Amino acid sequence: MNIRGKLIIIGGAVDKGSFTETELDKSANQNLNFFEEGILKRILVESKNKEQSRIEVITTASKIPREIGPEYVKALNYLGAHNVDILHIEKREQAIDPEVLERLKAADVVMFTGGDQLRLTSILGGTAFHDILLDKYRNEDFVYAGTSAGAAAASNNMIYQGSSSEALLKGEVKITSGLGLIDDVIIDTHFVQRGRIGRLFQAVVGNPKTLGIGLGEDTGLLITNNTKMEAIGSGLVILVDGRQIKDTNLTEVELGQPISINNLITHVMSKYDTFDLSTYKMNIQSSQYV
Repeated sequence: MNIRGKLIIIGGAVDKGSFTETELDKSANQNLNFFEEGILKRILVESKNKEQSRIEVITTASKIPREIGPEYVKALNYLGAHNVDILHIEKREQAIDPEVLERLKAADVVMFTGGDQLRLTSILGGTAFHDILLDKYRNEDFVYAGTSAGAAAASNNMIYQGSSSEALLKGEVKITSGLGLIDDVIIDTHFVQRGRIGRLFQAVVGNPKTLGIGLGEDTGLLITNNTKMEAIGSGLVILVDGRQIKDTNLTEVELGQPISINNLITHVMSKYDTFDLSTYKMNIQSSQYV
């Protein structure tokens, strides 16, 4: 399928994307670390009408939506985008409201905030809002941007729970269905800062066809046609490729026991590096061997 929309997923820095890490940031407006000009500016550059694009900020994932939403608007206004509004969808009934649906249909960009990705899927999943979102992404010049929970929920498979310290104990990482914009990947956020590589290892060993994507804070991926990925922002993107796994004890150990994995491949991307999901080939922009 030729996907016309663009996906921008960001590692985030606001709410915690896991039930096991629930401490809220004390000062949200000082911790929106992804509000670096590079990433937000890139969202505008990739959008249909640039600074004139119609942008809807969707705060469904956040436990403090009335604080978070205005900060997004303020940051986007700073970059010259003034056709920006906030959609507070806190109940499933709101996701079928005709006014809400018309606003989504008119949007060039949606920006999903951080928080709890399970709130996103449980409130929006299977609604008319979800159907329109998927249709716009597949068939229009449209940008889905999401940070933290908004990034984690973008794929078909979604991590929603699992502590970093126990991530390689069998059964400690919980996975459910996401919003389904992109298949065959699974996304984790706040990746470097919270030491979450074990969560991706367990997610990938259970289904090696799935590529694990770990996004650092103030770091993102621009994905076009659901195949070409470009690293954006200041940090690192970690990719976990399980296709060459030779052995594991996953099915032999009891729940709560450590998992062994032989020959799990990882890649590290930084700004401007690219990775092709159709060929699994990575290109380092500033390679020392060119």
